[in-house]
Amino acid sequence: MTTAYSESSTERIPGRAWTIRLTGHADRSATVTCSTAACRMPPRSKDLAALRVFAAQHVAAHAKAATVRPNASCHCRAQRCATHEHTRVHCAGTVVLILRHDPTVGRVWTLEEVCESCAPLISNATILARAARTRAPAPRRPPRRLRCPRNPVCPAASSPRPPLRPWGAHKPSPGRAAHQPRRGAGALT
Repeated sequence: MTTAYSESSTERIPGRAWTIRLTGHADRSATVTCSTAACRMPPRSKDLAALRVFAAQHVAAHAKAATVRPNASCHCRAQRCATHEHTRVHCAGTVVLILRHDPTVGRVWTLEEVCESCAPLISNATILARAARTRAPAPRRPPRRLRCPRNPVCPAASSPRPPLRPWGAHKPSPGRAAHQPRRGAGALT
């Protein structure tokens, strides 16, 4: 029997990491390796520039294909924050995808899902993407209905309201004069 794994959006899952490495050999050739076993790599070659370009393009392909998961835990923390040993922080914030690559060495490219607190502390790291912030859906409320007893005097039970007239366009009530003086505003003698 096969059991499908269902992942809850609130449950933390391990942060992912991909490492692409350019390894030199004694005969002045090199190979490119990827931590993902399913990736196809070029054969061993003496053309280091072409292998370096391939490695950079391969990292870019992983970065483009990876969607940062908002419920991922910090990969840096799983490694006991070894990339920033001298500065301790509490892992917090949203998850970001970083690229670590030291251009002076130029042989290792690492993509990692880490938290916002660790990302600025990691040397030679560039933030490539951020996880989308998830909001809990607002609870749906049923539409409010006006309850009114079945009474012909109740306005909700009667026919629709008469149309509203523009401000000041009302008719004076029958039996009242169009202009009545105010109380106490009689003529002074």
